[in-house]
Amino acid sequence: MTERFFLYDESEDTKTRFVSFMGESQRFDLAITTTNRYYGKKLVLNMQSSRYAIIGTDDLDEEGYVEHAFQLDEEDAQELREFLYEVI
Repeated sequence: MTERFFLYDESEDTKTRFVSFMGESQRFDLAITTTNRYYGKKLVLNMQSSRYAIIGTDDLDEEGYVEHAFQLDEEDAQELREFLYEVI
């Protein structure tokens, strides 16, 4: 067996906020992790759909990003986007 080549192997203390809220047509169960790794962006995990994205305000401003990242229709994505603007 060949020796494993690591690109990096680091540990870091992070802060994770767990939040659940009900939108107009679906429930959102999120884990929002703050770390130094992603240049001030947050790691947002949707535990209902097992989808995640690294998100900053620039990503929230990008048309279609939230829809694509979390596989949401336009209305559900807008609800999630509005919440994320409050916490990111």
